[in-house]
Amino acid sequence: MKIEFKEERKFHQWWLWLILISIGFLPILVIYKQLILGEAFGDKPMPDIGVVFFSLFIFSLIALFWFLKLKTEINQKEIKISLFPFIKQKQISWEKIKTAEVINYGFVGGWGIRLGTKYGTVYNTRGNIGLKIELYNGTKLLIGTQREQELKAIIEKLRKEN
Repeated sequence: MKIEFKEERKFHQWWLWLILISIGFLPILVIYKQLILGEAFGDKPMPDIGVVFFSLFIFSLIALFWFLKLKTEINQKEIKISLFPFIKQKQISWEKIKTAEVINYGFVGGWGIRLGTKYGTVYNTRGNIGLKIELYNGTKLLIGTQREQELKAIIEKLRKEN
């Protein structure tokens, strides 16, 4: 099946990476001072095993944002989305879709996966433009995009065909 639309998006916000990298320096500093130099870090130092677990947690959080990727593919048969590493692939056939339109949805409380919004489940990495979908069974979801005009044209074309 020919892919009509394909978009891959990651978290590229400079301010987010500034925060994550800044947070990432703390465990490096603690590891250096407490584990390598053998000096207590702070007035009430964390046990060495706590430093290791804290560091692993922070580095895992940074890695999560590094690898997180929203992928959207649309063809004549279905819409596929994945949000690695949380959702491997979700497929929605055009036969199940009641409405599909590209909208400006404003801000729904953050990016990533947002549950229980007026748009149903929202999948987004940045911005406020997305493909709003309602299924015949009442399920709603919204998939963020940075390619609004191209997506509008493809959705219009495919809705006429289906």
